[in-house]
Amino acid sequence: MRKIAILLMVGMVLVISNTKAKAKTINEADTELCETLKMALISSNRKPVDKAIIEIYKDDKKAQALGLSWAGFETELFKIKQVYGIGGLYEITLKVYPYYAAHNGYGEDEVVINTSGELISYKHLKTYP
Repeated sequence: MRKIAILLMVGMVLVISNTKAKAKTINEADTELCETLKMALISSNRKPVDKAIIEIYKDDKKAQALGLSWAGFETELFKIKQVYGIGGLYEITLKVYPYYAAHNGYGEDEVVINTSGELISYKHLKTYP
């Protein structure tokens, strides 16, 4: 009798531990979920992108005088590279369009960051006339 009770308890534990919760993602933004996730990913990594823009234009006196900025909604998400494994570190490649004043475009840059908030690399692609 005791063996049966133990087997039943072990069986219940196995059944309960194998049950997966089915949670639905709640999207409280004005955009589709994929667009919302893209914007959240870009916006949460402002510091390394800011650092890249400063480095790219540090010798451009005109850019320094204009006080360049960039906007997440104008940034393109090119690639997400999985470095280790699912849930591990990811590298994110962005195309950033720095601007001055009321969104007057100044150039195009490629910035690679990771999900730890580190700047991996950057490359200046184009300066607008």
